[in-house]
Amino acid sequence: MAPFKGQNMALNAYVTANGGEIGYAQAVQAWASGVVPWVEMNPILLKPQGDMTSQVIVKGRSVGRVKAADYYEQFFDLGWRAIEESLQHLSTEFDMLVCEGAGSPAEINLKHRDLTNMRIAKYLNAPTILVVDIDRGGAFAHVVGTLELLEPDERDLIKGIVINKFRGQRSLLDSGIKWLEERTKKPVIGVLPYFQELFPAEDSLDLLDRKSYKTQADLNIVVIRLPRIANFTDFDPLESEPTVSVRYLSPKQDLGHPDAVIIPGTKTTIADLILLQKSGMAEAIQNYAASGGTVLGICGGYQMLGQIIADPEGIEGQAGRFQGLNLLPIRTVITGQKIARQRQVSSNFPQMGLPVNGFEIHQGRSRIEQPPDSQAFQALFDDVNLGLVDSCQSVWGTYLHGLFDNGPWRRAWLNRLRQQRGLKSLPTGVANYREQREQILDSLATEVERHLDLTPFLS
Repeated sequence: MAPFKGQNMALNAYVTANGGEIGYAQAVQAWASGVVPWVEMNPILLKPQGDMTSQVIVKGRSVGRVKAADYYEQFFDLGWRAIEESLQHLSTEFDMLVCEGAGSPAEINLKHRDLTNMRIAKYLNAPTILVVDIDRGGAFAHVVGTLELLEPDERDLIKGIVINKFRGQRSLLDSGIKWLEERTKKPVIGVLPYFQELFPAEDSLDLLDRKSYKTQADLNIVVIRLPRIANFTDFDPLESEPTVSVRYLSPKQDLGHPDAVIIPGTKTTIADLILLQKSGMAEAIQNYAASGGTVLGICGGYQMLGQIIADPEGIEGQAGRFQGLNLLPIRTVITGQKIARQRQVSSNFPQMGLPVNGFEIHQGRSRIEQPPDSQAFQALFDDVNLGLVDSCQSVWGTYLHGLFDNGPWRRAWLNRLRQQRGLKSLPTGVANYREQREQILDSLATEVERHLDLTPFLS
């Protein structure tokens, strides 16, 4: 079995073994299926950049940037060909595909250019489940209205309804379900409870509601919630640590005195850097680092920690040279050619020789400006191009996503923070996060199975 989503819009991305980009959610779905992620599982990925503009990724490769109003005129035919090719390829390799739609299948102003809902269902003649989010309210109206707006041949493909994110006593819903089934002639095949924080959010808007409930945590780590934050799934392994509280902080909020500050990846490094400077957060981070605080920058955050970011071609939208936070001796040039690849390296810090797996996904090229004989900053890994750390191990920067997925490295890094607090070190001989993710996915599958009857769907 393999997952499929024709078109996804997300800034959380994953790099496949062949260096192609897909939505991170589709990678999680592949792992849940017990298979390796392929670009064909998400042939179109849109990565918003602000100003109603997105970078368009087709079958893992960037094919340009486009305004929302021009997207379908420029990319619809190319996108549908990529979807057809991907479906044909997957169907020769797998027995079953589970295809995910996006948003509503009944947006009447968009249906003629649909690339991910009923057009795909009709193309495959696929039995389809209609899922409604009852937590938002109006679930019965959503179901009835959606079915009314579908064409008869589309409506015939709907084999069941799932009510998702239900809170409260199940029996109180029974009369509504009976009415819904009589009204629509479609069976309700499941009522799924609200699985609070069972697996990671896909959209950065979810971070607005994400709160840490670990009131007794030993360490408090702040992640700067940049306007165009990308790949915040990097921090799921940190949130899984019982002794760590992860808090997402707006640039307009007070930094305080956390145990560490992380500047994450971003789709537009320069725009978010300027916002940090205008909001005063850049100065707050510089002062925090000067006082001995630990700062880690990942990808775009790594670039921000440097001296200069230059974008001579205006690839991010604003040509020019921009001052960084000047905490690391690097200068970055934004280029049109993106680097996207998986990496396997060995660590130099915080412990020598730890194996580290992850992936790069960035458009900047960074050059180290440190004098050759200086030891003020050293390579974080056995590939110096992947990151630096200062001699006090207070300022860290790397291009490597998935860094915290590596259990021994994560614990070694956390232990440095614990030592600064006079806390006992944690064991470093722990499994990588992928094993914990498997347990989460197994738990999710078990819970869904309890509340979902696929008999009408599969018969």
